[in-house]
Amino acid sequence: MPLLHLIILSKRPFSSGKAYKSIWNKELDESPLLTITRDQTNAIAAVIQDRFGDQVEVDFCMRYGNPSTQSRVRKLVASGCTRILFFPLYPQHAGATSATANDAFFRALMQEKQQPTARVVGAYYDDPAYIEALGRSVERAYAQINERPDILVVSYHGMPIRYREEGDPYHDQCQRTTELLQQRLGWDDCEITTTFQSVFGPEEWLKPYTVKEVARLAREDGKTKIAVIAPAFSADCIETLEEINQEIRESFEAAGGRQFTYIPCLNDDAAHINALSDIISANLKGWVD
Repeated sequence: MPLLHLIILSKRPFSSGKAYKSIWNKELDESPLLTITRDQTNAIAAVIQDRFGDQVEVDFCMRYGNPSTQSRVRKLVASGCTRILFFPLYPQHAGATSATANDAFFRALMQEKQQPTARVVGAYYDDPAYIEALGRSVERAYAQINERPDILVVSYHGMPIRYREEGDPYHDQCQRTTELLQQRLGWDDCEITTTFQSVFGPEEWLKPYTVKEVARLAREDGKTKIAVIAPAFSADCIETLEEINQEIRESFEAAGGRQFTYIPCLNDDAAHINALSDIISANLKGWVD
């Protein structure tokens, strides 16, 4: 039985218990990332079931946290799985995200005496259906706002500039996603901009930094109404629900901003689920009919 493996990974550990507490899913006593990932998996499983019947099983694991990559691989091999399609749910490829997810997957396979055939899904930063899903999410959000934002800030997870200099494609793929989103929306350059968040440590990171740029937009450019979207995250997590919607919002408002709209990640939105399911179907060719 071919198995599709869906992976959502934490980008980095957070030491702030207060930050986690502010976004915690108290009803299920779990992180919103886990809740959303499960919802995504169930939604994709329904689509894949409709397309391929019982030929494909859909599951998920996490690079940091549970269910772990190793535990899922072990379970699947023990159940007789002979083919695994491994899908890191990072639209843009980075050595610190997609690559480490793949590393964890192959390390898990190394522990198995009976190894299934494996495929890995690549980056989908320019996939037309993914861009369409992003475009629709922006249009829905703008339709619900009384005063149109002056600019859309497209905020991506940051990384040290050194990584780009060493050949990491992440920065260029982020810029391309923004370009394609702008084309999909039919907007002018002044209506959209790219920034990078989650900066930490002593190194210089990709710029402009989101937390500083939103303040500059309000203070220097007079853009007091903004919207922020985070296309690098396939599911809302601490970097979006806490960092963007709390810390970055506070920076903007302290600089004179008066309207801040956070546009949620695509999560289990139907257009997103269909986009991911199409990518999965394409990568299953030759394995299932």
